[in-house]
Amino acid sequence: MSADPAAGTGPSVVVLDHGSGNVRSVVRALEAAGAAVQLTADREAALTADGLVVPGVGAYETTIRQVLAVGGDRIIERRLAGGRPVLGICVGLQIMFEGGTEHGVHSTGLAQWPGEVSRLQAEIVPHMGWNTLEAAEGTRLFAGIEEERFYFVHSYGARNFDMDHIGPMAPPQVTWAEHGGDRFVAAVENGALSATQFHPEKSGEAGARLLRNWLDTLPRERGER
Repeated sequence: MSADPAAGTGPSVVVLDHGSGNVRSVVRALEAAGAAVQLTADREAALTADGLVVPGVGAYETTIRQVLAVGGDRIIERRLAGGRPVLGICVGLQIMFEGGTEHGVHSTGLAQWPGEVSRLQAEIVPHMGWNTLEAAEGTRLFAGIEEERFYFVHSYGARNFDMDHIGPMAPPQVTWAEHGGDRFVAAVENGALSATQFHPEKSGEAGARLLRNWLDTLPRERGER
């Protein structure tokens, strides 16, 4: 569906093909940002790419089931163990937490971060449209775009982030947003693992800049490494 990463001059990126909704816009946005992109669930390609993107739309339970079905949990664990970057988008952020409950159904997540995903406590749900952020101090994802707006479409979110259970490692940089008086995690930067609740591929030039910022953090197998 997209260019062979060997054919591009930018970093190689695999968008994990786990059966999520339309991810063509994610692929196109990454290509426009300068990456050579493959949409695949091939284990070797996902492990060796400079970066891995884990998209997700719809229900938490469906997304985690799809990711597990293609061995995405093992791919993500293996990459993170080797310090190889992973970027989650939307439900791809949510499944990095310990679990999520939607419509009374609880699902176990990948437990990269402590905490649960739950329904937003706002008068109007879903949260749909453009919103500003409280960017984390020292952020690299939002460098130069700290004051910009980004596009959200979700009814659930991680409404807490318990730093007390992170352990001895450097604490994650957590970016927050608010909808209807309810504060939730909009993005996390945690070593090799980053994720956004909003859709950078739908966020215009600000989203394009964020993707370029992420691509700039990738160690390159060809040339740099």
